[in-house]
Amino acid sequence: MAMFRECAILVLAVSASAATVAAQEPRPPVSQCQAIAERLPDVTFASFAPVAYEAPEVTITFVGHSTFLIESPGGIRIATDYSGFLLPGGPPDVATMNKAHESHFTMTPDPGIGMVLHGWGDTPGEPANHDMVVGDVHIRNVSTDIRAFGTFEEDGNSIFIFELADLCIGHLGHLHHELADSDIAEIGRLDVVMVPVDGGLTLGAESMRNVIERLHSSVVLPMHRTGPRVRDFAAMFAGDYEILYSDARSIRLSLASLPRAPQFVLLNGVW
Repeated sequence: MAMFRECAILVLAVSASAATVAAQEPRPPVSQCQAIAERLPDVTFASFAPVAYEAPEVTITFVGHSTFLIESPGGIRIATDYSGFLLPGGPPDVATMNKAHESHFTMTPDPGIGMVLHGWGDTPGEPANHDMVVGDVHIRNVSTDIRAFGTFEEDGNSIFIFELADLCIGHLGHLHHELADSDIAEIGRLDVVMVPVDGGLTLGAESMRNVIERLHSSVVLPMHRTGPRVRDFAAMFAGDYEILYSDARSIRLSLASLPRAPQFVLLNGVW
């Protein structure tokens, strides 16, 4: 499944007048995850970098439930699905939230958090729309629908995507439905994907498997539920993925260390 990774080179041609405007106004961030995925569809990305190449590393730590702490090479700390009671060792620079259940958000976050990003639109009828650079991290979201209080709420949650150290990391949040082609295109390439395992409140196991297979990620990190249910879910991928049970709560990844064959990694605390 692993294939050579192709670097995307984006060339921007601007006129002298356009360059003057660009100098006055900050240019919006460009997603390398989307650019490469558009050129190489249906590819699992892997590392074929020379051993001597010291690529910058990202540390991902499982805090609990759906909260991971992502630490960039530049020191930016991001807590996913921050609920206020699973704490990532001090207030992060960025906290993302989803509102399907109170275990995925809080309306009273630590005031020390630098930036709180809601996965739902704060204006009624409008989805969340995040596309920004924080330090050395490009953060954006793709809205998804949720079941809420017996109804179906359009754009009620988000998949958050973090682009850092040449890696594309996606957190599926509290995903309730399979992704459409337009969703996959908007997400782009994901080297690492954090997947909710539940089968009841979130997307069912078979449907979630379809989502994972369509994303073609090198590393899959399960979350949400723990124990036998997660182990059973991981077993569904035996033969197509290398299944790893880690004694550590953290994993360090870089462009150079991506596995050549895709891996399903269960961090300590999950399995």
